[in-house]
Amino acid sequence: MNRSIKKVAVLGSGIMGSRIACHFANIGVEVLLLDIVPKELNAAEQAKGLTLDHPAVRNRIVNEAFQNTLKSTPASLYSPKFASRVKLGNFDDNLAEIKNYDWVLEAIVERLDIKRSLFEKVDALRKPGTLITSNTSGIPIHLMSEGRSDDFQQHFCGTHFFNPPRYLRLFEVIPGPRTNPQILDFLLHYGDLFLGKTTVLCKDTPGFIANRLGIHALVETIRIAAEMGLTVEEVDKLTGPVVGRPKSGTFRLSDVVGLDTTVNVCNNLVQMPHDESRAAFELPPIMAKLMENKWLGDKTGQGFYKKTKDEKGKTVILALDLATLEYKPSVKVKFATLEGTKTIDDLKKRFGVLLKGTDKAGEFYRRTFASGFRYASNRIPEISDELYRIDQAICAGFGWEMGLFATWDAIGVKKMVEIMESLDAKPAQWVYDMLAAGNESFYKVQNGQKLYYDIPSQSYKAIPGQEAFIILENKSQNIIWKNAGASIYDLGDGIAGVEFHSKMNTFGAEVVEGLNRAYAVAEKDFRGLVVGNDSNEAFSAGANLAMLFMFAIEQDYDEINMMIAQFQQTMMRARYSSIPVVTAAHSLALGGGCELNLHADKVVAHAETYMGLVELGVGLIPAGGGTKEMALRCSDLYQAGDPELNILQSAFMNIAQAKVSTSAQEAVEMNYIKVDRDQIVLNRSRLIAEAKQAAIDLAENGYTQPKHRTDIKVQGKTGIALFKAGIGSMRMANYITEHDAKIADKLAYVICGGDLSYPQNVTEQYLLDLEREAFLSLTGEKKTMERMQGLLTGGKPPRN
Repeated sequence: MNRSIKKVAVLGSGIMGSRIACHFANIGVEVLLLDIVPKELNAAEQAKGLTLDHPAVRNRIVNEAFQNTLKSTPASLYSPKFASRVKLGNFDDNLAEIKNYDWVLEAIVERLDIKRSLFEKVDALRKPGTLITSNTSGIPIHLMSEGRSDDFQQHFCGTHFFNPPRYLRLFEVIPGPRTNPQILDFLLHYGDLFLGKTTVLCKDTPGFIANRLGIHALVETIRIAAEMGLTVEEVDKLTGPVVGRPKSGTFRLSDVVGLDTTVNVCNNLVQMPHDESRAAFELPPIMAKLMENKWLGDKTGQGFYKKTKDEKGKTVILALDLATLEYKPSVKVKFATLEGTKTIDDLKKRFGVLLKGTDKAGEFYRRTFASGFRYASNRIPEISDELYRIDQAICAGFGWEMGLFATWDAIGVKKMVEIMESLDAKPAQWVYDMLAAGNESFYKVQNGQKLYYDIPSQSYKAIPGQEAFIILENKSQNIIWKNAGASIYDLGDGIAGVEFHSKMNTFGAEVVEGLNRAYAVAEKDFRGLVVGNDSNEAFSAGANLAMLFMFAIEQDYDEINMMIAQFQQTMMRARYSSIPVVTAAHSLALGGGCELNLHADKVVAHAETYMGLVELGVGLIPAGGGTKEMALRCSDLYQAGDPELNILQSAFMNIAQAKVSTSAQEAVEMNYIKVDRDQIVLNRSRLIAEAKQAAIDLAENGYTQPKHRTDIKVQGKTGIALFKAGIGSMRMANYITEHDAKIADKLAYVICGGDLSYPQNVTEQYLLDLEREAFLSLTGEKKTMERMQGLLTGGKPPRN
């Protein structure tokens, strides 16, 4: 049957329930969020003379929980206005409304008796065919559906989101004993396409997949660290970005999640009679001691780290000494092994260096990797029949760039087995069988497809679902041109693609050369071009400031002028080519990265796109066509009849404050993404494939090269006077520095079209010339150079 989800009821408004409700609201679904009725009045309600029957009292728990979620950071909603899509209520007054909802999702307290009691009520009220799922992180699915109706059991399963649901991509689907297979297929597809998740089918085993492997890794890391005498800071450095994992590392992650949460999972997993490594889930003494002290992390103000203030009121981060349990100032970490990886950008190539280390870091990696790989290999087929599901779950649930088996491949399977044997941590027998059969890796790429080693058949099979994705890493045989900064691909169906390789995909000479070459190649041999990449860090963080700073120091203004003119032309060519140019924007799209999107024929943006024109932070204005483009877009809105100066002021303030959108939806509200032309994609893995399809659609719908605009209405002196008054007021109140005011004056001059005596129409080139002149003059300012130097050397420009 065709099934659509228009209305979702979320039962339970705690941290997970409220945030899950927000994510459904993000995708346009109508949500009903319910929780229990309070049993007694609080002090504020008593003071107001309210009774337990008052609606405000009856909905107090759900109201407070939802408001707390709306105030929390990072934001759970793509836009604050989406909160109106969530209706609040309580189980006593509103549970009967679930008969009108397509999906009922339970997210109440993790107690089987309470869940079963609620499901008994749900079974009586729901309409047949309604989806019923639980967000449990550990209670067996089969126990929750016992005694329920046949229709309930056929439509019931586990759907486990990870916290925070908006940002973490894992969506585990766990069938019950009688779940209809069509329901599982629907949820796996819906989670991928509509919720933007990596959907992983799990077995009904303790901890499912991600928590089983992730908590094992966390606890084993803490145990080994304590045995080796490593510090909290050292471990977090060793288990962070250097191995493709989040900056939080291990101990900081525990503080964020809450030690009690980790301990609760451990207490469940340590009871598994069939797990040969269940002792690994016994709490290390340090974790037990912190639990005893109630040092649970952020929620109690201290855990493995503690924030405090020095005598000047400055925040100081203290780290726990694992031996003495005393806090001490956090110190910088240095290991010779880590120093040896600083010049290795390719994550896969780092692992060999890390495991060869002769210091404590090398020993730590050998011990933790051996333990993790052994455990993962022994979990097949218990928690999954396929190894790729384990990697997908750990990556999407814990933010790892590479899963356990992919990391093992990067080290070398045979080589790692030898290390494991030397540490008495032999892997499962199937690994030896794989090697004996001449298969030396868990994955391989063939004809652009990623294959995984299938254990029962002892052969390689394609990972299901990847036909909907384009992963450039698997398309190396399709590269038709490359330099140090960029690669051009044949994406098939007459569409070319260009990918940047610089740090944070910033624009340097090689990237600009690659982008211009891509335009030329696409115009000659293709019918469309996609600009995108597989990076987890940035679409593009903007221009490479190092070269600009060097020219500014040398006062080589002719070179700067030429460089900016070339960059403007490169951005303009995205719009004025004979073929459609589509950008696949995601994560950071800042400065020049934003400007490229502003000029593309279409932007296909991931929902988590953080876009902004941020040049004022380093003492400059957008000069790759960014200021021009916002003047143009404001002009188009004037013609739609909106108040002109209000529109212009909004655009000016976004640039002047270097504001970055917190989502693609906010980029729409900032007029960086056009709602009537561009597209927002929920699943990051689908982004390049969707951008390719957009380029095909533009080509097949008769794309013609646009003409340069000559009808951009600018405000001239009228607008400049308005902005100068505001800038002057902010300067007098000391909200901005004198240099901030100077930059803002330059921005006002350009976005208003210069010193024109009355509002009139100008050309794009006229505004580009104003942009370039203003930018050039600012590069000669001492304080601008200080800001650039601050960013390049310390990662943060001074407020001078």
